[in-house]
Amino acid sequence: MAQRVVVPFLVLLSMMFIVLGKADVLLFDRLRVLIADAAAPVLQAVAQPVATVASGVRHVEGLFDLYRDNQRLREENARLLQWQDVARRLEAENAGLRDLTQYVPEGAARFVSAQVIANSGGAFARSVLVSAGAREGVTRGQAAVTGEGLVGRIAEVGNRAARVLLLTDLNSHIPVMLDASRERAVMAGDNSDQPRLLYLPANVTVKVGERIVTAGSGGVFPPGVPVGVVASIDTGIVRVEPYAELSRLEYVRIVDFGLPGVLPQNAVPPPKPTRGARTVEPDAAR
Repeated sequence: MAQRVVVPFLVLLSMMFIVLGKADVLLFDRLRVLIADAAAPVLQAVAQPVATVASGVRHVEGLFDLYRDNQRLREENARLLQWQDVARRLEAENAGLRDLTQYVPEGAARFVSAQVIANSGGAFARSVLVSAGAREGVTRGQAAVTGEGLVGRIAEVGNRAARVLLLTDLNSHIPVMLDASRERAVMAGDNSDQPRLLYLPANVTVKVGERIVTAGSGGVFPPGVPVGVVASIDTGIVRVEPYAELSRLEYVRIVDFGLPGVLPQNAVPPPKPTRGARTVEPDAAR
């Protein structure tokens, strides 16, 4: 019943608007303006939340874009940091190799460069393991040097690796001489950072900072290889600061000087005592 009434009513209302529009256009226009003015606040109130929602959606989309950009930048930063680490390692290796090439031993028959792969230093041993062995021609007794000077000698040799006995080890005894006075002595390690000079004549004058080089005795090291400088003189005990930083070794050069002698584990036999010569403590001569 309601549907039968509503449909004719709407048709009649439409016809009335058509007739009124044809009869008085101005009246219809004013009516349309009044309706538009009345509906404007409602439409504005409805449009504001829609605009707010749209703005919120754009903001959320912007946050997602920002998150994706941030993730991409983090990945790029991580890759750059990896390359930076690689570059720093290569720079350090190049610096070590450049330092290694600064010292070229005179008269060396041949040499091989090796990387320090392990440090067995401690309270009772001062040695390092290097990545060169018998297959590279390394033999026991050869000298190990850096760009600064002498590091030690090869004590044990494997096929792929070798152990370098450092100057500071208790079993290290190197014939040396004072560069200024040419007086000879034996530099003996005692597991401290600064080896001692033994068998110095009593009348020799030693100065702090004086250069120490190999003496050429023993048939292993030729004379003149840089060793270190006199660091201190305390109650007749002369200590030497090695040129090479033995605690921070990365690369060494193993040198075959072509000499037949092999330095034994113990010190070279001390010279016969002379009148006025200094006495040496028993534990220092071991």
